[in-house]
Amino acid sequence: MDGSDEAGAAGAGRGSAALIEGDAEFDGRDAALLRAVHEVGSVAGAAAELGRSRARALSRIETLEDAFGRLVERRRGGSDGGGSRLADAGRELLDRYDRLQAVLAATASVPETVLDGTVASVDGELADVDTAVGTLRGLHDHATAGDAVQVRVGADAVTVYSEDADIDPDATSARNRLQGTVVDVDAGETVCTVRVAVKGTAFHVLVTAESASRLALTEGDDVSVRWKATATRLVRHATTAGSAEPSRD
Repeated sequence: MDGSDEAGAAGAGRGSAALIEGDAEFDGRDAALLRAVHEVGSVAGAAAELGRSRARALSRIETLEDAFGRLVERRRGGSDGGGSRLADAGRELLDRYDRLQAVLAATASVPETVLDGTVASVDGELADVDTAVGTLRGLHDHATAGDAVQVRVGADAVTVYSEDADIDPDATSARNRLQGTVVDVDAGETVCTVRVAVKGTAFHVLVTAESASRLALTEGDDVSVRWKATATRLVRHATTAGSAEPSRD
């Protein structure tokens, strides 16, 4: 496996595609920005079209280019007043994003990993939950410490890394991190579903076929899975704490 890569079909929430390279996520807002640059012909015009500041648009493009390569060709001044257009890599990235978004939109339902747990503490909109695989953090709806909840994680919100990937834990906002082993890889034409076993619980992960191939994911590989707290839903049990079974092998 290539320890420098990660794979993820989506990291911005259920049904919303994201292409991931290192610590950078190219999502719907980024696609809209590149599309606007292509249509308007300038970063300033694209930012105005989207109601964003030019400085933030430029900063975001630079951040994405650090990960994905040159996306926008910028021309300054001149008789035509300068402007910007998408580079080949920018057009290719948009095409990849559109294909992935189309696949996710056509999917009737995105697999979820569901665990039972007990709220350990609440911090604003987020809560820490004790589960069979460890303490996880997610968004809650008026939960309090001691509540029995289900922890629900969509397969499109999880990314998978090779176990030896050199990743600074403080460089990513994905605060839920677990070690596991690949159980199987269900290969599709554009998107693959990977199951990763973590202490008896199977986590479902959607990855692009391209990323799965790059990582060479196979049964038995040791990996880590990560996802954001904001992509984790905590649902209080209507009855008892043991009323729902977690998703297992």
